[in-house]
Amino acid sequence: MRIIAGKYRKRVLPKPKGFEARPTTDFAKENLFNVINNWYDFEDLEVLDLFAGTGGISYEFASRGCKKVTCVEKNHRHFGYINHIVALLGIKELESVKADAFKYLEKTKQSFDLIFADPPYDLEGIDKIPDLVFSNQLLRDKGTLILEHSKYYSFSKHPRFTELRTYGSVNFSVFE
Repeated sequence: MRIIAGKYRKRVLPKPKGFEARPTTDFAKENLFNVINNWYDFEDLEVLDLFAGTGGISYEFASRGCKKVTCVEKNHRHFGYINHIVALLGIKELESVKADAFKYLEKTKQSFDLIFADPPYDLEGIDKIPDLVFSNQLLRDKGTLILEHSKYYSFSKHPRFTELRTYGSVNFSVFE
């Protein structure tokens, strides 16, 4: 896993053995961040990263200068790894939260400019994520939800769906 751009670019972060997380591929991550760069100025963003896993997406947002990045991960080992990397790199704008992402979406009172969710592809309830985000008003005006998923899901009929971006076997559904 590597950080592609920004102040921590070219940093290679080893994924510890035995991790259950499936990091977003560098190819998909690079393409996605090129698109996000055309939508937003990173310095203005407050981002929520759900199902953070190894934290790779959170590090990328922080590296590109986001104002604040909140990453949510419930697995104890993964959460510990994220905190280790945050301390190692000295990332001050990243807050890690050890919580179930669904419960976090139901209980948080914060709102965000961009929410990125990368749940396990076989996770039950993945289709409920957009509704939880919008029913709890977690996106600010002109905010965006990006949901990573396998090709077996289609969100095109969701009323807030705007587009699908596919990079190899990685699919990103975008909602506004």
